[in-house]
Amino acid sequence: MNTTTTKSASSYIAGEWADAENASLYNTTDPGRSGTTVASYSLATSDDVQRAIMAAHGAAPGWAATTANERMELIYALLEKWPSRQSDMAEIATREMGKVFSESLGESSRAVMEMRFWAGEALRLGDRTFSSVRSNTDAYSIRQPIGPVAAITPWNFPILTPIRKIIPALVCGCPVILKPALQSPGASVIMAELLDEIGVPPGVFNLLIGAGREIGDALVNSPDIAGVTFTGSTDVGLGIATTAARRNARTQLEMGGKNAAVVSSATDVERVATEIATAAFTAAGQRCTAISRVIVTEDLRSRLEEALVRQARTFTVGYGLDEASRMGPLVNTDQFTQVQRYVEQAIDDGAKVLLGGQPLKDPELGEGNYYPATVVTDVEPGSPLATEEVFGPVLAVIPVADFDQAIAVANETRYGLTSAVFTDNMDLAHRFVTEVRSGMVHVNHGTTSEGHVPFGGVAQSGQGAYGIGDTSKDFFTNLKIVYQVYGQ
Repeated sequence: MNTTTTKSASSYIAGEWADAENASLYNTTDPGRSGTTVASYSLATSDDVQRAIMAAHGAAPGWAATTANERMELIYALLEKWPSRQSDMAEIATREMGKVFSESLGESSRAVMEMRFWAGEALRLGDRTFSSVRSNTDAYSIRQPIGPVAAITPWNFPILTPIRKIIPALVCGCPVILKPALQSPGASVIMAELLDEIGVPPGVFNLLIGAGREIGDALVNSPDIAGVTFTGSTDVGLGIATTAARRNARTQLEMGGKNAAVVSSATDVERVATEIATAAFTAAGQRCTAISRVIVTEDLRSRLEEALVRQARTFTVGYGLDEASRMGPLVNTDQFTQVQRYVEQAIDDGAKVLLGGQPLKDPELGEGNYYPATVVTDVEPGSPLATEEVFGPVLAVIPVADFDQAIAVANETRYGLTSAVFTDNMDLAHRFVTEVRSGMVHVNHGTTSEGHVPFGGVAQSGQGAYGIGDTSKDFFTNLKIVYQVYGQ
């Protein structure tokens, strides 16, 4: 595996790599090797942003006029090229954001599955016909691309999340401008290289590397951007929604979560703990779908806590490119400090740490942002650790008296992305599915998703069409109703 510094990369606009002569440079750093530079990037200028918008706007009519087969074949061409760069994408993702290499490689493999699904969707974008109440009249609906879209993606899934926006956009006939998170843009650069190699028409795909405030704000405010698809924090997403609403631009927002696992009337506690721990500590808990709180009835509390600690101990912390590591570092020092602050506040409020709870000071790990899998119990409902998104490897255990209280506690946050219930009682499972406030619900199952199934949240976890599955077409296309009279 190559661990040398990646060459300097720049934005990709209108089929060409941007001139970096007058650009500012930005270096990404390895969160597992403090101070080590991973790659150097030329930041997009305000002129670059406008050029990208003009390129996408100019390419829109031609791309909308392409056939479904042409769009499908473009995705198949990308799929043919993809394996040659999968390892490169996985390595740069690990080195820039810290997750273990096997997770990064799995992310790249998952992208293949989702691209295959969307290649097929190109031939399934037709809509509906209706029986008219009048003679000699056809009534039907068609779908048409909305036009150029901006895709703003986060640092924690630098391979999969861009693909979930680029590919549906292209399949639906929309030119796209991708703005990846500045912490981990390397995989997006490789995607741009692949799309350039397969001959994506100029302006149909554009990549802008830069800070969200400068690049993202310009895209969201542009009258030539028909829609904004965003994955990231709730606070940033709500800002995008407010700005886009002023000009009635369409938004697709997948935002934060404070996901609960309710455990009641469950027999196989060890299996429950395995499912919860995997969902909590994968990617060091830096996932919007991570289980971050366990709401358990008192009769199961002690057994579940013991099992959770056993499972948490299996998440060996280490450098992301070391094969023995099961959990890598946190992405940066700000995230590291935030996680520690939440744990310390919970302790001050009376919570008890069962495992972890302190930064790792292992000389073999070096100067990285390493934090262990942490289990904290006696967390009070309504407290910060019980209601706020920590985005780290911290699992809060909240004991409750009964199932009624469990549902009430599950619904007490501002978020509503995903949730889980573990129970042998299917009446309780049905109640949970019906009463919990979340866009996705898992019964006796961790909070993993599948690449062809709609993905999204409610409350302050999401807005607009659900992504991943075929519901994404509701964002990328407009519905047009046609009444056609014949035989006059």
